[in-house]
Amino acid sequence: MLKDEIEILEGENFFDHRGGIASMNNLSFEGVERFYVIENADTEVIRGYHGHKSERKWFYCLNGSFTMSFVKIDDWAHPSKDLKPQVIRISAKESQMVLVPAGYANCLRADEPHSLLLVFSGRRYPECLDDSYRYDPNYWFDWHNIPRTK
Repeated sequence: MLKDEIEILEGENFFDHRGGIASMNNLSFEGVERFYVIENADTEVIRGYHGHKSERKWFYCLNGSFTMSFVKIDDWAHPSKDLKPQVIRISAKESQMVLVPAGYANCLRADEPHSLLLVFSGRRYPECLDDSYRYDPNYWFDWHNIPRTK
């Protein structure tokens, strides 16, 4: 059953004299069609808002940390300015995956240089291009007044 709300899946971290392993042992990749890695040019770049009516996303931080904002869209042509964003911070230090159902727009900022975000998508490219909606990064969230995390 597909969920209608954003979920955060807790993973595991294991360290010993050989190094470390970060895992997602409770993750099911049912519905994943492709993946990509995002690395912003610097920590000032705000990427988004970018949304999909029918495309699900899974976000996992490989390096550094990210602040992400998600909004459930009410009207794709003219979304309400009053929608409340859900702000989530993830870091490579913690093994967490953010599962985002279809119907949301996302926006993100790297909080540290060289941060890497692994994204799995529920639709293949280029079919996802017909389900792509873009909005101003500051439409629902003031990125200039949020502190950096590490």
